[in-house]
Amino acid sequence: MSEQKEILVAKIVAPQGVRGEVRVQTYTQAPADLKTLKLHSNKLADGSFHFVRLLNPNSSVVIAKIDGVNDRNAAELLRGIELFVKREDLPDLKDGEYYQTDLIGMHVIRDGITIGLVDNIQNYGGGDILELDTGEMVSFVGATVDLENKIISL
Repeated sequence: MSEQKEILVAKIVAPQGVRGEVRVQTYTQAPADLKTLKLHSNKLADGSFHFVRLLNPNSSVVIAKIDGVNDRNAAELLRGIELFVKREDLPDLKDGEYYQTDLIGMHVIRDGITIGLVDNIQNYGGGDILELDTGEMVSFVGATVDLENKIISL
């Protein structure tokens, strides 16, 4: 399990309309999870984030309201703010499950040779891509994860 105490789960990406709402890009499995997660940021007061609705049924973007933000100009100033959840506030996982953050720093092995360490994980719509510390990007599809030994085998 990752030693990381805070997990990035969303980012404010743009204002929405003229009443101070914002568009929020989510990194959670289900965007509606932002309704119940205890979000925090060093730039927003705790409890000031309020889920309003999904942008559309197939989007990973949600619309939210931030306390004290009542017009588009104020909402524009929030662009780029990252929203986190504390690791201990995440739901417990079943055996064999893991959070993507648990993969960061793991060794990636292909044909018995270590090809790098996981720096980041991206998904552009065709499945998860592991970004390695070597600059290489490899598909996560079909990979085997050994959490105990911190190894991903391709």
